[in-house]
Amino acid sequence: MTAPIQLQGDWNSGEATLRVLTRVRAVDLYKLRLLSDRQPAKLLIENHHQGPPAVWLHRDQPETASIILNVGAADWCKLAYQFGHELGHVLANSWQLSSKPQPPTQWFEEALVETFSIRGLGLLADSWKQSPPFAGDQAFAGAIRQYRADLLQASKSDGAAGSPDDAASWFHSNREPLAAGQAVPRGPAILGILAIYESGRACIEDLGALNRWPERTSLPIDDYVDRWKRSCTEIGTSGELPSRVEQLFGLA
Repeated sequence: MTAPIQLQGDWNSGEATLRVLTRVRAVDLYKLRLLSDRQPAKLLIENHHQGPPAVWLHRDQPETASIILNVGAADWCKLAYQFGHELGHVLANSWQLSSKPQPPTQWFEEALVETFSIRGLGLLADSWKQSPPFAGDQAFAGAIRQYRADLLQASKSDGAAGSPDDAASWFHSNREPLAAGQAVPRGPAILGILAIYESGRACIEDLGALNRWPERTSLPIDDYVDRWKRSCTEIGTSGELPSRVEQLFGLA
């Protein structure tokens, strides 16, 4: 939460970008206890003009979480969305050299952090309207809300739409292709996890207990959730989130 943010790469307006990144981090992590024993000392944010956003796993500066984004000048909605997703990976302990994405459960971490970013856009819109990072820019909160609404609408059209109750049938219908790392529409997972996130802040602290075991996402999802629960106990979070997503996907 207090680690310095350093910019690298092609940023047209570094000072303004830092304002927005700092605000996104503040609202995403507001009143969360960050209890992981694997937190970075610094965040390095680099802008590229090709390729997807990512956490760069590197050997140098081992205490730095290095995030790569791909955004244009003053594209604050896209900046907030991409940064929120990658910050979710950092929160989930996926920033050190050993944090290589692996099947069969990488899709699950991706769904958790994607939803973390979408949740954050709503909080950012509220914060921007109340106290914009740029004087007189309260109206831009509407653009952030619309960006978030468009993402949610895409999720509702992405696979089995509607109620979060669809998530269990969606998961069991797609379990094998998900485990194989295939591209599967994930709308029901996003909507279901978002409903859990928005029911209370405390369970989001459990993201800090993810991936604190050598196998990381190479475990089958049932074993992955069991290890997550144990990790929550180890660092002192509630364990509510793994239990609720276990129910959401019909694992219990």
